[in-house]
Amino acid sequence: MAPWILFWDIDGTLLSTARAGVRALEAAAREAYGIDVDLDALPTGGLTDGEIAAAIAAEAGLEASDESVARFLDAYGRALPAALHTRQGTVLPSVREILEDLAGDERVVSLLLTGNTRPGAAAKLAHYGLDDLLGDGAFCADARPRAEIARQALALARERVGDLDLDRAFVIGDTPHDIACADAIGVRTLAVATGTYDAAALERAGAWRVLEELPPPERFRQLVGIG
Repeated sequence: MAPWILFWDIDGTLLSTARAGVRALEAAAREAYGIDVDLDALPTGGLTDGEIAAAIAAEAGLEASDESVARFLDAYGRALPAALHTRQGTVLPSVREILEDLAGDERVVSLLLTGNTRPGAAAKLAHYGLDDLLGDGAFCADARPRAEIARQALALARERVGDLDLDRAFVIGDTPHDIACADAIGVRTLAVATGTYDAAALERAGAWRVLEELPPPERFRQLVGIG
């Protein structure tokens, strides 16, 4: 029997940095682009770090070249660990309990599918004590669309387990961008309104199921069909 494959978003789904990540992005803009930017005025929910780098460059009238985006992402990776200590973020409801419950189940493969860079994801998971429960997956490396990260995640899952049953594969996320990712690789989205989008917006975007927040482990298993 094919395993269940769960692709997890990070920000707004697993945890909230209480905008500490935004402060690190602003610091990266100063270092990499030499500009001050107020990201509270720029919609970033669901964008990859690379897309944010390109959007900031465009906002400042700069060219979002591969080199400039890479410079920005490198600066962001250096700024993030310290920035995480400046805000009182949190692991979101039921996340730790679900991941701990699934960790011992050999029928379940949990992978990250995130717009964070690999170093950024590692810093956030370590800061909030989730790094022993999740770590591998697909990450942002440049300004390519999020759907490319989704395809990488699907390829990684196939490397891990061989043939997949896409009816047993889910993206768990909190934005319409996560839903679009799931659509791009032919899997369903379990969307949670714990980020910047409310339940109505996630329903309009076509999520398979929308919840106000992740439920306790037993209910989560029931939702995705893990007996």
